[in-house]
Amino acid sequence: MDVSNEQVRQALLSVVAFVLSVSVHEFGHAFVADKLGDGLPRAQGRVTLSPLKHIDPLGTIVVPLLASFSSGIPFIAWGKPVQTNPSAMTTRFPRSVNNLLVSVAGPLMNLLLAVLISVVLIAVAKTGVVSRELAEQVIRFMIVLNISLMFFNLLPIPPLDGGAILAIVLPERWRGVMPVLERYGMLAIILLFVTGAGAFVMRPAAQLAAAWSDVLMGWMPG
Repeated sequence: MDVSNEQVRQALLSVVAFVLSVSVHEFGHAFVADKLGDGLPRAQGRVTLSPLKHIDPLGTIVVPLLASFSSGIPFIAWGKPVQTNPSAMTTRFPRSVNNLLVSVAGPLMNLLLAVLISVVLIAVAKTGVVSRELAEQVIRFMIVLNISLMFFNLLPIPPLDGGAILAIVLPERWRGVMPVLERYGMLAIILLFVTGAGAFVMRPAAQLAAAWSDVLMGWMPG
């Protein structure tokens, strides 16, 4: 397979973006758990934005890199899951609320990162430090990436964050399905993307990212 310099550049930029986005996501889980009184994430060094504490070499670097060369877009990536101890968290809230806050923190951090990068790059582009074209390219990519990560992680399938949220909000009479979902969750995720169903499921994320990007481009310097 012939690989151009542009493909190499795009692949490396994609991996950098994934490392940043995955690190911020996992930091969100660790930070909220820590604030709720769980000392385990801090003891394991996870309450930090340092990628070295959050990346999984295979899931955060190798898989996105290979996907970039094969399809141009790295669809799949993951970091090291943050371990928590719910029994150590504050009793000010019910345990289910604590677990819910920790679970949604990661996806919300991806949303926050997309907003922050957009605001910063638009401001920098207006000063002329970076070109409009470069700023637009990075903004669009980071919005698509982080909105996709947010939506993907909120899918109600264990071991994703959405699976943890489902376990919290599921009515008692339906709790019996959780062991089955936990057993076959990874298989379901793989089948989603192998069969192409994942593209349909993730379509709202793509539509939201495209609409958001188009609005932001109106704020870019002429």
